[in-house]
Amino acid sequence: MTLAESIVHTVQPFAIDFGGGFGIRWYGLSYAAGFLAAWLIIRLLARSGRTPLTMPQVGDLLTYLVVGVIVGGRLGDVLFYHQSLLWKFTGTCPFWGLLEIHKGGMSSHGGILGVIVACMLFARKHRLPALHVTDLACIAAPPGLALGRLANWVNGELPGKALPAAMQGDAPWWSVKYPEELLSRGFARTAELEQLPAVRALAARTAATGESLAEATYRACYAGNREVVEQIAPLLTAHYPNNFIQAATDGIGLGLVMLAVAGVPRKPGIASGAFLVAYGGLRLLSESFREPDAEVFTIGPLTMPMLLSLGMVAVGTEIVRRSRRGPLPPFTASSGRDRSR
Repeated sequence: MTLAESIVHTVQPFAIDFGGGFGIRWYGLSYAAGFLAAWLIIRLLARSGRTPLTMPQVGDLLTYLVVGVIVGGRLGDVLFYHQSLLWKFTGTCPFWGLLEIHKGGMSSHGGILGVIVACMLFARKHRLPALHVTDLACIAAPPGLALGRLANWVNGELPGKALPAAMQGDAPWWSVKYPEELLSRGFARTAELEQLPAVRALAARTAATGESLAEATYRACYAGNREVVEQIAPLLTAHYPNNFIQAATDGIGLGLVMLAVAGVPRKPGIASGAFLVAYGGLRLLSESFREPDAEVFTIGPLTMPMLLSLGMVAVGTEIVRRSRRGPLPPFTASSGRDRSR
């Protein structure tokens, strides 16, 4: 990542690269850190008596949540955005497009649905109110959601919309540019690119490898060639920093809402409903800065993520309404300790 007139994305996806496309990815580490944060939060709630879960049950719940996030997130991505993977089969492991999780492709909305199912199964196993278990998952979710968005940034995924034309000439420092633009057929500044001194120096490499100058320039950016990055930056389109916006809304904004809900006595379901309403509303806001995925279902200006978020707001509002009238008493520090004995 280099600062020129804006941020140029040059982050490598591997924290540790063993070569051959194999290594420890920042994306996987972000998920692991998110699950660790969730475990610590639920463990803290159990120790303070705000839940009837015992310490062994906290660990058991985390296992359910891990499976729910991964299975739900992958299924959601395929069903909502990449249905063609359902009938994609290859001769190499894992053989089925649905299982190509190592190539990315996780839906946060699908992950949330997977967590809901996992919580219901866990609650049934341990004879607990299902809405209380989903409350715990919702309270613990914001750190993982924020880390997931930062992982999207590392992978160069989900870019923001291009800034208005009036801002492109002197792009602000917080805007983001992606060298991958060089590889697109729509890149209109190839002639200018070829005249840059640092790029012309790569001509010998292109002759030896057979790759295009654009490909060589792209690879040089991610190999850490700062001279190339600085010279191509003015040719690239500046985008809104969508990944950082969503990390802030899904992490800080949503986290503050959940912190406020967790700090007061509440009936089972209140935290879950508040989570759905807050996440859905904040996601509607942040999606307005995101470049819509190609060929994704839309209704007018509403993209699939926006439609799913609207559904979350509606469902969350109804859950809060019903939970407030429900027969179960609020969970407090004292009631939690009594229930856990």
